[in-house]
Amino acid sequence: MEKQVRACAVISGRVQGVFFRMETQRAAERFGVFGWVRNRPDSTVEAVFEGEQQAVDAVLQWCKEGPNLAVVKNVEVNWQDYSGEFERFDITY
Repeated sequence: MEKQVRACAVISGRVQGVFFRMETQRAAERFGVFGWVRNRPDSTVEAVFEGEQQAVDAVLQWCKEGPNLAVVKNVEVNWQDYSGEFERFDITY
């Protein structure tokens, strides 16, 4: 089994109002990653991803492009200790 990791990401650019959260959830589910995604008041999107290193890396790579209408300027990633607290990937508010 590959190493389990946790990444907290803040995505900036035109990332709200472009289905970013919904498409992030789809990408996370496709790669088998758990956690959550939400909009922040400063017009960025924040997400926590947990899973196998390769899967989390794949979702983070997807976040650099985002859905068709998004214009991603930056993805800031903070690696933390894996917790295993999630059973699925949710959109939170």
